[in-house]
Amino acid sequence: MAVNPVFNRIDKEAAQGGYAGFGQPSGSQQNYAQAQGGSPIPQYQPGPSETMSDQQLQDMYDQTPAGPAQTGRLTLDDVIVKSLMLFGIVVVVAAATWMFVGAQPDVTTPIWLLGMFGSLALSFAIGFSKKVNVGLILVHAVLQGLFIGAVSVTFIDMYEGVVTTAVIATVATFAGMFIGWKAGFIKVTSKSRRIFGMFAMGYLVFLLVNLAASFMGFGEGWGIYSGPLGILVSLLGVGLASYSLAVDFDSVDRAVSGGAPEKYSWLLGHGLVASLVWLYIEFLRLFAILQSSD
Repeated sequence: MAVNPVFNRIDKEAAQGGYAGFGQPSGSQQNYAQAQGGSPIPQYQPGPSETMSDQQLQDMYDQTPAGPAQTGRLTLDDVIVKSLMLFGIVVVVAAATWMFVGAQPDVTTPIWLLGMFGSLALSFAIGFSKKVNVGLILVHAVLQGLFIGAVSVTFIDMYEGVVTTAVIATVATFAGMFIGWKAGFIKVTSKSRRIFGMFAMGYLVFLLVNLAASFMGFGEGWGIYSGPLGILVSLLGVGLASYSLAVDFDSVDRAVSGGAPEKYSWLLGHGLVASLVWLYIEFLRLFAILQSSD
């Protein structure tokens, strides 16, 4: 949703100089241990019978250097694979929910409320957990599928064509943000991360307040989103969700270059998919408001 503790944690660990044993300062282990106040590491000296032959030395020299996969470090391929897996779960569950809800419209609201609040709670649980919990990440993807499947059915019944338009806009924005970030047109800095985090947290609080207002009938079911102000607020939501993607791209790049453990690919994939779902929901709401105001 609006706030992603996953990337905050990754950025903090990167700034501290390593990921749980990865990416330690360069230099010999001897100097590193002494710098930390520990005892010097005993240096191994081979005995006469252990001296390597010229052929053994040549064989060692000819070996291919160990890559990230062999050392257990994160690669971009790891992130892509996990992201596609989680995205596939979201899409499959969303499609199944769409068909199920279409036949039983009475369960639509309970399902999307379960998906929304359940995925929101798990987002914070995953982000603040000290370990990478793959099970929670998979359950989160299922809950997001329930959410967008039920919500999409609700919107398409009232606003023709908004789901298709929102999907196209989400894909186009994802591509545009990646190109803009990669080309350097969209910058992600420590300052912009802090500003984005404050805006995103405030927006999350606003969404929860607005949800309560809409259930009480305020704004004809739109809550504070009704009227011209709703369009402006929706545009702000789209902007925040879009910039969230740039932050995600930058965090993935920093994690890969910083030598994060391979297990972080689950967290990074989870964060990317969550941002995509957030962006889709913002576009869905914006186009519905624009259509209802015609």
